[in-house]
Amino acid sequence: MHQHDRIILRALAVRVAEIAALPTMEEKRVLWKRHNSLQPVRPLVLLFPEGAWGEMLPESVLQCEDAEARGIEWGLRAKIYGFEHFQSDNVVENTIIVQKVIRNSGWGLDAQHHASTTARGAWAFSPVIASAADLLKMRIPEISVDEQATAEQLAKMQELFGDILDVQLRGITHISFHLMSQYTQLRGLEEVMVDMYEEPEMLHDAMAFLEAGHHAIVKQYQNLNLLSLNNDDTYHSSGGVGYTDELPAADFNPACIRPCDMWSSAEAQEMAQVSPEQHAEFILPYEKRLLAPFGLNGYGCCEDLTRKLDDVFTIPNIRRISISPWSDVDLCAEKLKGDYIFSWKPHPAHLVGDFDPAQITDYIAHTVAVARANSCVLEMILKDTHTCDFHPERFDIWSKIAMTLATEG
Repeated sequence: MHQHDRIILRALAVRVAEIAALPTMEEKRVLWKRHNSLQPVRPLVLLFPEGAWGEMLPESVLQCEDAEARGIEWGLRAKIYGFEHFQSDNVVENTIIVQKVIRNSGWGLDAQHHASTTARGAWAFSPVIASAADLLKMRIPEISVDEQATAEQLAKMQELFGDILDVQLRGITHISFHLMSQYTQLRGLEEVMVDMYEEPEMLHDAMAFLEAGHHAIVKQYQNLNLLSLNNDDTYHSSGGVGYTDELPAADFNPACIRPCDMWSSAEAQEMAQVSPEQHAEFILPYEKRLLAPFGLNGYGCCEDLTRKLDDVFTIPNIRRISISPWSDVDLCAEKLKGDYIFSWKPHPAHLVGDFDPAQITDYIAHTVAVARANSCVLEMILKDTHTCDFHPERFDIWSKIAMTLATEG
């Protein structure tokens, strides 16, 4: 790595270490552990700008020359930016995570899309599964690890940051099952909707194969000792972090992590427009069996689960449930009470167009009020923000409003 790049990265790492050492970070960790254990604390606030990051930290702010160095630089700058701008419960840790280099042979079929002619525009499905016979083309992936590439990357990061940050080697930490997303990529979304009526056996066969495949993948992770604990700042489900004293299990072996020592999650956004009965028939049983071995689970993403919560409650070890912008927060609060984490996703469109802080205040205040009235364990997670109309300060304002409402009273 060029000396020019090393100087920049190490200086940023020093700043990250300073932030991570602040007493407020430990206070946030404690809050998250209590929150994730369903103990009464104030609503917690997280911001994940996602697509809008390009408008806050564009390529033009990066100073490193090497492509890999620029990627590391961006990650460090994002931590610093979030701390300096957002009023949130995002925790900055003094870690540099080196991921084991893991290979996946694939499922035998690759998704095909019709690309959009517009920059960042929507693509269209191009199904590669046309009939039940095409399911026979699918294969259960084989997992392997590149030990040499892993060792080289770990040594590089230790040499670069080891005297500043805690360089940690990790394997698989975020486990989330997306069976319907995976299958609609191959079959097509409209085709899957029709199959519920015309080819239900084909759809069940597909889900059964994917379930078996994911069981096999997790087993391979275990056999290769690739699972790593995620009871820390690891992103969980479709929003939230994993801090908890409930994991790992009491009899765990740090040299061999098991599913029961970890968080996991699943979602079925593609089923948003189908009935609770169809959701319970075509996807939930397969997800429940995949989630059953894990210590704590989350469910949902952008789909409206208002009418499906009773079924979601039957998921083994369910703890975090996503309440999307399209959900009825009043009805959800009445059902969730303090028995599950109310993982609310406020509408990201409020950061686009006619930005109205007063409207945002009323909108967030309503959910906070109904959550408190029902003793809910509420977290507010702003994500899926593809743009902020090149007004990064809107995130700052939004976070201040959310944190004010979360802490008052």
